[in-house]
Amino acid sequence: MPQATILVVDDSPTQMKLATNCLQTQGYRLITAVDGEEALRKAASEKPDLIVLDVILPGQNGFQICRTLKTSSETQQIPVVMLTSKNQDSDRFWGMKQGADAYLTKPFMESDLLAAVAKHL
Repeated sequence: MPQATILVVDDSPTQMKLATNCLQTQGYRLITAVDGEEALRKAASEKPDLIVLDVILPGQNGFQICRTLKTSSETQQIPVVMLTSKNQDSDRFWGMKQGADAYLTKPFMESDLLAAVAKHL
């Protein structure tokens, strides 16, 4: 069975490495993006099975990206797992309101990320 493809969006090289290393150990195929524009382009062209999305990004933030993904007929079916340092209840509420399928905060437990990914694939 082919492994799922996951688009990881984070502008922090350190956070990107933590997330991609965690997912790679499970055999997922990874695509990365460092800002919202690149994320939207790759989501539309590569059609990943799931997107792991940071909130604090250059240009559009992750909430805006999520809303755009979820309102586009091309990408609305792709599950979005938000992975962010924004850990207030209002942030979580807003993320889910924009269409996120899961909302995890940094620093994250690898087991939490893998469980959220597995649940939504």
